Amino acid sequence: MKDIIRGLAYVVGDSIDTDQIIPAQHLVYSLTRPEERRLYGRYALSGVPAEGQGLPFGNIPFTEPDAYKSRFKIVVAGKNFGCGSSREHAPFALQEAGCEAVVAESYARIFYRNAIDGGFVVPFETPVRLIDKIRTGDELEIDTRLAKLTNLTTGEEFLLHPLGEVAEILRAGNLFEYARKAGLIPTNA
Repeated sequence: MKDIIRGLAYVVGDSIDTDQIIPAQHLVYSLTRPEERRLYGRYALSGVPAEGQGLPFGNIPFTEPDAYKSRFKIVVAGKNFGCGSSREHAPFALQEAGCEAVVAESYARIFYRNAIDGGFVVPFETPVRLIDKIRTGDELEIDTRLAKLTNLTTGEEFLLHPLGEVAEILRAGNLFEYARKAGLIPTNA
């Protein structure tokens, strides 16, 4: 995890489920073969409906049709982000698309744990309904140590909930790397 995460915002609404983050028909691709793995990035957030999901500029795709990476680095969401099935593919797909952080009012617990355990994206929680204050395309900066989000487009600053103990896992890269560094499992395991 970087100390500073900077990039364009992609705003979605409440209760974005894992089938909207990565639709089930795209789960056929290999997670280990590079030519297939990148397809998770292409289809990340492709199931999110444009209407009523906080997309202020119309139907803006998270990843352009012929691209594998998104120009949006930070997803800003409402309540209950990542609800639905427990698929690890959801935070993985966001990472493959180039997303580095999700800032949501709340998370489905399994998405939150999968994001941290795999070190896929940094899941910050916000006490403020940011989907009413940030627009898709705004340039954002997150100071991960201070748990502060700055909208560089508008100049507004927002305090986020600190990551607490999970920050060490994310800084290590994922749960297994953290366990190795902490001496909880052998370094060759």
